[in-house]
Amino acid sequence: MSQDDVILEARDLVKDFAGFLAVNHASFKVRRNTIHALIGPNGAGKTTLFNLLTKFLPPTQGQIVFNGEDITALPPAEVARRGLVRSFQISAVFPHLSVLDNVRIALQRQRGGSFDFWRSRKVLEVYHDRAMQLLHDVGLTEYAAEQAVSLPYGRKRALELATTLALEPQLMLLDEPMAGMAHEDIQRIQELIRTVSKGRTVLMVEHNLNVVASLSDTITVLTRGKILVEGDYKTVSANADVQEAYMGVGHG
Repeated sequence: MSQDDVILEARDLVKDFAGFLAVNHASFKVRRNTIHALIGPNGAGKTTLFNLLTKFLPPTQGQIVFNGEDITALPPAEVARRGLVRSFQISAVFPHLSVLDNVRIALQRQRGGSFDFWRSRKVLEVYHDRAMQLLHDVGLTEYAAEQAVSLPYGRKRALELATTLALEPQLMLLDEPMAGMAHEDIQRIQELIRTVSKGRTVLMVEHNLNVVASLSDTITVLTRGKILVEGDYKTVSANADVQEAYMGVGHG
């Protein structure tokens, strides 16, 4: 893999919480224009590693490199401006505004505007066409006028995806995109992620192995803060240590 192919690289990352190594010398690379999954059993350190990569936590040791630039010391907002955008860790919408306005506000934010949307509707009108295009991309056109709070859970997740896309990410980091979803919603959001990943890179933490198997080009398996194995689903699922650590299957 050439350096030009690499969009994000973790170099020897360590997170030490008072002697407990939640992330233990983790190094891996995310290839440009791929879907990369981070999996592992509960307590493996996935969330902590994700928080390091998105700058929500500072590493005790190590480097994070995005597009060839060391971003280890940069704050989350600065990293987001460079095109590394995190979604799904919280419900990132304004519940009592319309679906359309949620996306228009995200577009305004991307252009450097503040949240002065209550001052003038005209300010948001310039984003109307692009916002409608994004709603179309995530299957929410017919919900444009509805209040975000009234959306069913899966559609709310689709709206979060639209507001993330409004920030024009080069790399989207999705934190358990399928968490709490009904089966039919999982199918829909899975297809959405596949669609919106065209021309972008996606790194996701996900527990649903069917989703991981279906979507991911590369899977990194974490256990006890360390990277256990990396590869495509076939390679990873055949690994005896993965079967033991992740699926509770013994060696014999």
